[in-house]
Amino acid sequence: MRSVTVAVVDDHKLFSRSLEVMINRFRGYSVLFTASDGLDFIHKLKMQLTRPQIVVMDQFMPIMDGASTVVWLRDNFPEISVIALSMNHSEETVLNMAQNGVKGYLHKDAELTEFKEALDIVSKGGYYYPDYVTDFLVNGGSKPVKSPGSEIDSLKPREIEFLKLVCSELTYKEVAEKMNASLRTVDSYRDQLFEKLNIKSRIGLVLYAVRNKIVENM
Repeated sequence: MRSVTVAVVDDHKLFSRSLEVMINRFRGYSVLFTASDGLDFIHKLKMQLTRPQIVVMDQFMPIMDGASTVVWLRDNFPEISVIALSMNHSEETVLNMAQNGVKGYLHKDAELTEFKEALDIVSKGGYYYPDYVTDFLVNGGSKPVKSPGSEIDSLKPREIEFLKLVCSELTYKEVAEKMNASLRTVDSYRDQLFEKLNIKSRIGLVLYAVRNKIVENM
């Protein structure tokens, strides 16, 4: 079985080494390299013939932090998935990382089983967020959870079609092609759903669709 390749980025050497050992013990996973911060990661990444499929990355690091590194990856290697690790789970911290495209978010004291589950889900193209993160993303972090029934009933067929496609790896341009619509029309669907569902990001749309069984759990 071919291993899922992983890179570990954390400025605490003992923690980084422990993660490396642990991931290498998981069946089907192998760590390509470790790095001490974002700049070190970028340098090592450029030297690799094989790129990691997943990056497990601390958020707070010297020189180049996790948030800046995630933005760089999004712009240069969007196919690489990121699982963010942090001791801070404030609304601002979570939303900043999620809106920049991380596929998973874990507190550093997460259980081993939760960490493995996050790796498994993200390696298959899905998203992994604890409940407090989904609450931030779906509800904006400050609004009470509303009953979804009336919202779902009000969704138009094309909005539901758009929601299903958003839950894939397709770009918005590719979603437009699938729907035989212009990019401007697709942007309109997105903005209408943001407003209608009180959601702030694409990841929030994905989580809403999964939570309300518009698509199967990813």
